[in-house]
Amino acid sequence: IAGGRHKVFGHPHLAVIPQTSTIASHLPRAVGVALAIERAAALGDRSAWPPDAIAVCSFGDASINHASALSGFNTASYATFQGQALPILFVCEDNGLGISVRTPKGWVEAAARRPGIEYFAADGCDLAAAYDAAVRAVQHVRANRAPAFLHLSTVRLMGHAGSDVESAYRTQREIRADLERDPLVRTARLLVEAGLETPEKLLKRYETAREHVLRLALETTRAPRLGTAKEIMEPIAPRRPDLIANISATSAETSVREKAFAGTLPEHDKPLTLSQTINRTLADSLVVYPEMTVFGEDVAKKGGVYGVTRGLQKRFGAARVFDTLLDEQAILGLALGSGVSNQLPVPEIQYLAYLHNALDQIRGEGATLSFFSRGAYTNGMVVRVAGYAYQKGFGGHFHNDNAIGALRDIPGLVVASPARPDDAASMLRTCLAAARTAGSVCVFLEPIALYHTRDLFEDGDGGWLAPYTPPGRWRETHVPVGRARSYGEGRDLTIVTFGNGLRMSLRAAVRLTQEGYGCRVLDLRWLAPLPVGDLLRAAELTGKVLIADETRHSGGVSEGVMAELLDAGFAGEVARVTSADSFIPLGGAADHVLLSEEEIEQAARKLLG
Repeated sequence: IAGGRHKVFGHPHLAVIPQTSTIASHLPRAVGVALAIERAAALGDRSAWPPDAIAVCSFGDASINHASALSGFNTASYATFQGQALPILFVCEDNGLGISVRTPKGWVEAAARRPGIEYFAADGCDLAAAYDAAVRAVQHVRANRAPAFLHLSTVRLMGHAGSDVESAYRTQREIRADLERDPLVRTARLLVEAGLETPEKLLKRYETAREHVLRLALETTRAPRLGTAKEIMEPIAPRRPDLIANISATSAETSVREKAFAGTLPEHDKPLTLSQTINRTLADSLVVYPEMTVFGEDVAKKGGVYGVTRGLQKRFGAARVFDTLLDEQAILGLALGSGVSNQLPVPEIQYLAYLHNALDQIRGEGATLSFFSRGAYTNGMVVRVAGYAYQKGFGGHFHNDNAIGALRDIPGLVVASPARPDDAASMLRTCLAAARTAGSVCVFLEPIALYHTRDLFEDGDGGWLAPYTPPGRWRETHVPVGRARSYGEGRDLTIVTFGNGLRMSLRAAVRLTQEGYGCRVLDLRWLAPLPVGDLLRAAELTGKVLIADETRHSGGVSEGVMAELLDAGFAGEVARVTSADSFIPLGGAADHVLLSEEEIEQAARKLLG
């Protein structure tokens, strides 16, 4: 299924989703698939699976100790404990070894017995016993729409991998004991003893199968090899810009929208803040996409820590807007399962610092799925993340994190960073359309400090508010992935920035303009992929570029911007001003390590000479 890109197994017609080598990272997704199966009816039956389907997830005995596995088991127990239907069968193939580390006797059973998860066990080397236990486990899951754990005792014939010499850590007696339990030999003996086959017929069948496998292996060696980087990268988040533009401009009928907004359409309301605009855009999108769900910690009744999802559950119901347990791996796993089930998940990660708890769910699972399946499977989603620093009254690193380097190097991942309300609406619609049509995995970084900001230059000017764009203008105001926005027409200096840096840069630019300097400000808007074309055009117009980057000096966005300018042969002057390589302290001390408006202005004056 990977077309030579990796040794993974999967098949879309058999509903086998490729599994990565990141230990147990597929368990949270499997729980998400089970939840998606049950929620399909509430979403207009838009699941990729039959309504009576169950999710089956297999793993080894060593994997059950991994944090991802514990997240999957705990989420299943948590959901079942509350009466939530969750048809999933966990299958543990227990050979007693994690490469060379032995699993303590009895540990798998002890770890598997959890609230709400029914336990079944059998000798996996005994065909009849294993089949009987599997049937009972599947029947339990189907009949009760509840989780089960099937524990199969198995053997490992030969080492863990080609380079693993198991005699270095296992005795010859242990190795022989496993060979004596060879399930193929035991099954052959069972068939002969039952009078169903003769040794001769079984040997002939074995040889026929062996020859068939050898023929397939030879055919595979003669198949064309991946020959170019372009060919290898082809399945990575393919873009369909024209289709995305058209889909992002789709709206519901006016009467349907009026019902969703209780009679007052947002375009008829007063200008909105960033938070209010995202809220209205989510509501409009929930109307357009019946398969869309919004979920995360505190997003339902509370409406999120900052009120961004306030009122959505009341309007669209608990099946589409719901709270999750406090576990970022579980939240992203639910999104992965929902996305691969042909739904449109919009999970919320409460703070940027919390995303790092579960980043492999995006890096190792979500972003790789289309690559490892040649596009046969995708898991489009839009992960909303409240991030960056500068918020007042809720300080400290964990609620003001400004580190996004770990997101920017993930192939195919779309990272949006809107600063203004009008951009946020258009960019969110673009991300949703990209997730729906191209299977894109998008991270939507929302600057917390700008959520409720109203003014730009002086108190009461309302310069950071924006009217909600009516559906009739969604197409003309569409923001494609990887396009920046320019402010001003100056020819002396280009300030390149994003997020909170936009507001600070615009304020600094006004003061410089009043002194006779011609400044323009370029809001990147997209941090992956960077808007390289717009960046180069803006740089060439002035010949001097200042990058105002609120992320850290090391690993921050400015490094990528400078590299793009250098690679393109930009011959002008370039400087950058960033936040320090520091965690964010409490209170006013944060100002000493964060990019400031004054620092932007000082750096600009230095560059201008």
